[in-house]
Amino acid sequence: MNAELKDRLFFVACVVLMSAVFAAAQDKAKPFEPAASARLQKVVDDAARAALEKFKDKGLAEKNFAITLIDLTDPARPERASFRGAEPIYPASVVKLFYLAAAHRWMEDGRLKESEEFTRGLHDMIVDSSNDATAFVLDSLTGVSSGAELSPKELQKWGEKRNVVNRYYASLGYAVGPGGINVNQKPWCEGPYGRERQFLGSKFENRNKLTTDATARLLAEIVTGRAVTPERSRRMLELMKRDFSGKSEDPDDQAHGFTGIALEPGTRLWSKAGWTSTARHDAAYLELPDGRRLVLVTFTSDFAKERDIIPTVAREVIKGVASEK
Repeated sequence: MNAELKDRLFFVACVVLMSAVFAAAQDKAKPFEPAASARLQKVVDDAARAALEKFKDKGLAEKNFAITLIDLTDPARPERASFRGAEPIYPASVVKLFYLAAAHRWMEDGRLKESEEFTRGLHDMIVDSSNDATAFVLDSLTGVSSGAELSPKELQKWGEKRNVVNRYYASLGYAVGPGGINVNQKPWCEGPYGRERQFLGSKFENRNKLTTDATARLLAEIVTGRAVTPERSRRMLELMKRDFSGKSEDPDDQAHGFTGIALEPGTRLWSKAGWTSTARHDAAYLELPDGRRLVLVTFTSDFAKERDIIPTVAREVIKGVASEK
């Protein structure tokens, strides 16, 4: 083979390789959009009806909960369905998933320094659902911190920095803003105070909010390695792994107090749950004994005392999916 032919073949090989790399990058950059599924929609609608029937004497109405289901069993052809999935709802601690994924992406891109202390913060934010750890993580992401009240001009500048996580998710195609999600607030128990209270708004109009659709999308992207590299996805999932096989004295335990109650032995569970005096939410990834792989996100509002709503939805979804086989 002469030198000229070798050069031509090398050039062609490079073009083919770069085309493949570009195509893969373009595919990864596309929003994760599972196909709407009529069969899954029936499963979700049946689960919603079952919950409404079971808790009708308690006054449960459609406005009090939302569900999104994604089937990842065939990763090349994910499918989805939802019940009020686009409705913005106060997210409790589920918002911490969005801070976790943003942190790993920024560490991957070199925008955020990875350290032993920051890793500890991420662990405590997800494993223990610590609000103090979450405050540390959000301060690290945004470069701003809590403190005394600010002048209107100073607060505007401070708010621009705090909104960097919102801008990140907007760049990925998430609906951010009115009618969509908001992920720029610290979770709190007895606050907020000072500039955090100012930023929240006089009527709490700027409080965090999520949709079950957006939350299910993010969790599915983590599971499939689309949010970051597969190695970082593995590290995030490690924090969300829940062992529901034992018992817990804490009714709000993330492994035993939410979706985990409904699962049969042999199921594997990864999740991030959250609750307040008015809300109970769970974002769960399930690997069922029959091989099905599901993302199931359920939010409730104004019914925090009814702890069985989320397990009821999970039982009905699993039963509905199993009946298809």
